[in-house]
Amino acid sequence: MDDPSKADPAKSAAPRLPPAPLPPPKRKGIFRPTYIAVMIVFVALVAGAIFYYVRYVAPFEGTDDAFIDGYVTFVSPRVGGPVTRLFVNDNQRVKAGDALIEIDPSDYETAVAGAQADLAAARARLDQAKAQVSVDQAKVDQQQANITAAQAVAARAAADSKRYETVQSQAVSRSELDQFKAEATSTAAQVEVARSQLKAAEAQLEPDQADIETATAQVAQAEARLRQAELNLSYTKVAAPKDGKVTRRTVEQGAYVQAGQSLLAIVPKEVWVTANFKETQLTHIRPGQPVSIRIDAYPGREFKGKVDSLQAGSGAEFSLLPPENAVGNYVKVVQRVPVKIVFDEPLDDTNLDIAPGMSVEPKVRVR
Repeated sequence: MDDPSKADPAKSAAPRLPPAPLPPPKRKGIFRPTYIAVMIVFVALVAGAIFYYVRYVAPFEGTDDAFIDGYVTFVSPRVGGPVTRLFVNDNQRVKAGDALIEIDPSDYETAVAGAQADLAAARARLDQAKAQVSVDQAKVDQQQANITAAQAVAARAAADSKRYETVQSQAVSRSELDQFKAEATSTAAQVEVARSQLKAAEAQLEPDQADIETATAQVAQAEARLRQAELNLSYTKVAAPKDGKVTRRTVEQGAYVQAGQSLLAIVPKEVWVTANFKETQLTHIRPGQPVSIRIDAYPGREFKGKVDSLQAGSGAEFSLLPPENAVGNYVKVVQRVPVKIVFDEPLDDTNLDIAPGMSVEPKVRVR
């Protein structure tokens, strides 16, 4: 092995050369086409986002807390009894006045017959009372005639007595004069008797009039009972109160139903949208503003509508248990206020089953 101390001095004294410098990197130009293209795309995306927001987001207020609403009518009978006939099925369309069910009318027909008999008896009592008035009025007229006759007889007797007193000494005796005076007194008394009988006859007319009034009231009561019985008989046929579709039918033929019992529901075609907007979204919402409506059941269809009104209070305020905010641990929660939105187009022309409870996404154009 060679000894390093004995190495060639010439070789060990040779100087080391520095490494050759690297060429400087080429500077990339800031205006290269790729960079420009990227910047153009970025600016276009930002401008598009701004345009989309200004055109399709800022002018609208929308919510997904919305649903179809409507006045659902629950049909109940006004009288009770067994159901003898059933005319409709579930989800069947009906028109106002169409028969829905029929309750056994036998008991109510009997009640009508009894009320008719009571009315006939009351009218007979009224006719009898009127006839009695006629009889008593005839007695009054007769007594008035008797008074007239008695007054005539009394006047003649008094004249005869006065005349015979004048010629007493020449023509008549004392006994005959006394007889004429007694006759004049008797006829005068008969006049008073006739007057008393007239008063008695007239007094009888007052209770007769009272009997007529009582009989008239009884006739009115009997007529009212008959009308009520006829109404109850008509109530045995339950008819549809409005146009719509039968829903939630819970009655079957043969079942016994009570008055006021809910038998089925009628869902009308007249519906609207109830949209629960946040209270912070109501700043620019006004009645009459146009609304675009999309129903989840028909995603490919857009309906047009308008804001009808805003509820005077939040939904929580009209709930079963309204919030009590006068407490120490109050936490502010953004409330929602129901907004009623009506359709511009009649839904009868769409042939679509749009029913209460369907989910809706409305957008109100506020600017």
